[in-house]
Amino acid sequence: MTPPGTARTVVLVEGVSDAQAVEAAAEGRGLDLSACRTAVVPVGGATNLPRAVEAYGPHGRKLRLAGLCDEREEPWAVQALERGGLGRELDRAGLERLGFFVCVDDLEDELVRALGPDAVQRVIAAQGELGSFRTLQKQAAQRDRPVERQLCRFFGSGSGRKTRYARLLVEALPPDALPRPLARLVDVLDGTAERPA
Repeated sequence: MTPPGTARTVVLVEGVSDAQAVEAAAEGRGLDLSACRTAVVPVGGATNLPRAVEAYGPHGRKLRLAGLCDEREEPWAVQALERGGLGRELDRAGLERLGFFVCVDDLEDELVRALGPDAVQRVIAAQGELGSFRTLQKQAAQRDRPVERQLCRFFGSGSGRKTRYARLLVEALPPDALPRPLARLVDVLDGTAERPA
């Protein structure tokens, strides 16, 4: 996805589900990203971050960058930002100073922990999919796993499920109970986004 020509800030995320979560979190906090000239851009996986930073950062369109990444993809984010001219020898604190936040293990895991497994299952039940989740729990590979891991696996299975539930899980959380990486990202966007005149 290409950000609109009027964008001044681009939020780089790995996939569409992450974009849905960021947009829902901003909406929940009353932040209109379009009015703030902020675009959320799914890059199609962490390996595409270097190309996105090059295109939108100091060597490209010179837009302000922010973003989210999964913990296992943190080295890609560091490499992309350093090569893009945004810092040297970046650590986690350095990433955060640039407006990039790391999800442990990933955003789905963060959302499941923030809501708690019982509340997440209520969201699934409201979508009429609790039976499907119970079926997954009975699978040999899932039986002995913690319910939190089973839930994350459930969201990763099924066409479009991960994207749909990203928004639903964020919407189920009070705005002040967002997982830290998502909350900090929205704080950065809210505090530094260019406002409309």
